[in-house]
Amino acid sequence: MRPATLVLVAALSLPAPLHGQTAQDRARAAAAAARTKSADSDALLGNYVTPGLAGQAITTVDTKKTFTPNLACQKSATLLELLAQPSATGDIGTLSISRDSDLDGSFDEALSVPVPTSGICANGIISCAPGSWDACRFFRWDASVSGSLKLSQVELTDLAGCYCVNNSCGSNLVWGNMASILKDLGGGVVGALTTADPRIGIAQAAIDGPLIRYIGAQTTSCTAQPQIGTTAYKANPGAMASDAYGAAQTSSVFEALSASSTGTGRSEIKQGCSVTRQIKLEDISAEKIIDRISGGYASNVTGADTVSFLLGSPGDDSLKGGSCRLFDYAMTLDVKDPDRLRSAVLSQYYMDDWIQVRIDGQLILSDPASWTASGFPPSSCERKKTWHGYPALDLKPWLTRGQHVISVRVAVGNEGEVFAQVDATVDTRCQASEQLVDTCSGYAANDKCRLDDEEVDGVVTYRNGVKIGLSPLPQTRLIGTGACATQINRAFFERQRRYACTVDLRAAPQPDLSRGAYIIDHSTETLLADRVKHADGSESLTTRNFSLPVLGSVNACEPICKTRKPQANTAVAPDGVTGAKQADPMGWDNVYHACQDSNVCPAGEGEELVQGCGCLDDFPEAVVMMQTLRLGGADMVCTSAVR
Repeated sequence: MRPATLVLVAALSLPAPLHGQTAQDRARAAAAAARTKSADSDALLGNYVTPGLAGQAITTVDTKKTFTPNLACQKSATLLELLAQPSATGDIGTLSISRDSDLDGSFDEALSVPVPTSGICANGIISCAPGSWDACRFFRWDASVSGSLKLSQVELTDLAGCYCVNNSCGSNLVWGNMASILKDLGGGVVGALTTADPRIGIAQAAIDGPLIRYIGAQTTSCTAQPQIGTTAYKANPGAMASDAYGAAQTSSVFEALSASSTGTGRSEIKQGCSVTRQIKLEDISAEKIIDRISGGYASNVTGADTVSFLLGSPGDDSLKGGSCRLFDYAMTLDVKDPDRLRSAVLSQYYMDDWIQVRIDGQLILSDPASWTASGFPPSSCERKKTWHGYPALDLKPWLTRGQHVISVRVAVGNEGEVFAQVDATVDTRCQASEQLVDTCSGYAANDKCRLDDEEVDGVVTYRNGVKIGLSPLPQTRLIGTGACATQINRAFFERQRRYACTVDLRAAPQPDLSRGAYIIDHSTETLLADRVKHADGSESLTTRNFSLPVLGSVNACEPICKTRKPQANTAVAPDGVTGAKQADPMGWDNVYHACQDSNVCPAGEGEELVQGCGCLDDFPEAVVMMQTLRLGGADMVCTSAVR
């Protein structure tokens, strides 16, 4: 049940009015009681949304009755806790997150951000050299395939609403603005989680010093999987129209209504849609193709496309074998994209005295070749020196997708060592993905719809159902950023379309308006005339005195006041902190408050009064500001079109 519905249900529970009250008095009393419970977002959250999601009692408007709704499948007293503590450089040195992912009442997931937080964005964080705005890296809050929270390194243009918090922008910014910083950090985390799992609903957020705590619930689906059927249309919105059309054709209710006596008329409605080409270039590193996840002792990247994996105990005489002793070393390689693994070879090894190499337990090499059993060598362990081999043995047939264990076994007599090296060559070319997002397919497949207007990459090709003869030239656009930026030429990138669809309305019979016309024509401000038709066809005329209730006085406006508070400009742009480009980074935040009783302005901490309570009109100032931003933005847009 939505909060507005709860308010309506509660409003119906008001006490019976006193007979001495006028209708206007009763209406004012009901309105005042309802406003007390739902006048603003805080009141709605506290009185309806939070208790509704948390399974707590909700009271009616007159507070005399309570009921406990069950709007959620699962609830957690603490869905998420986020702790932020600044360091001496002003950066957030400790940022830890605990989460109850299955809403069973206990934390089962923890994330400690491994880098200092120098800036905060609506959907991520910025990490720079402590206390400065140098060597910055940009991270976005994301959810993994399993649903756990993570940080993904991105470009600054993938983040939004960023600002600086460390000492390069001011002193004590984190402690001085802890509440708003916690809300911004928590909002980004919650946004990533709810995007990945639409079932999650946030009932309440509470701040306790450097900690923000979220109460949550599972509000939809009520299944063990986060997939919800209705969210499938987000990935393919064009399917909505065709699915609706298909459902209508098989619905007995729809057929009954369409075949009813509501007439024979038809109507035409206009529907907008688009066909958009989405192209994405992903930077591929060697770790995304093959990676050492355990064992071994080193991974060396040579250039952009070669990585070497080392294992063993290479130090001279680092192994003490006595008369004869076996030593085993292993490493696990995770092959994530075998199609991009060009080659993988056992390039070299050395040992003192005997060696065996296995992949997933299968013997692929032994030196000397006579040692094939898993036990001791067939002759004396001691071979008097260190032996070297350069087999260039192809390992690709064994390195299929998934995890593989490469192990070496060495037999040492007296003292010895062992070393093995696997060299992998990978394809790190940028990976491109392209798809057409077509929200017009449902209308195009509907024989009752026709193309009315079309604009392709800014060129109008259809107007009012007529093809005008213009065709757009192929477009070349720069796709991607950094090393993956490339120019791509396509016949089109975006088509904006509008379809005209015929809808059967089957017009209903025209109503008889003669009675209403008689009342309007024969009534006055003090006399109400009426003409009523009876079943036998006769009519009767009546007149009676009539008067409108006296309307009460209404205030010209809701009194408000205007205050301002000094605020340093810590916003972040690709060129750095914007305040550093200004002669004076200090500015003012203007705040408008609804006045309390007796025209008292509820100014917040640190705010100074600009205009007292009254009917304030800053519309001209707002128009000038918006026009300035619009014209400034137009000057900064590069385009080849004539403006």
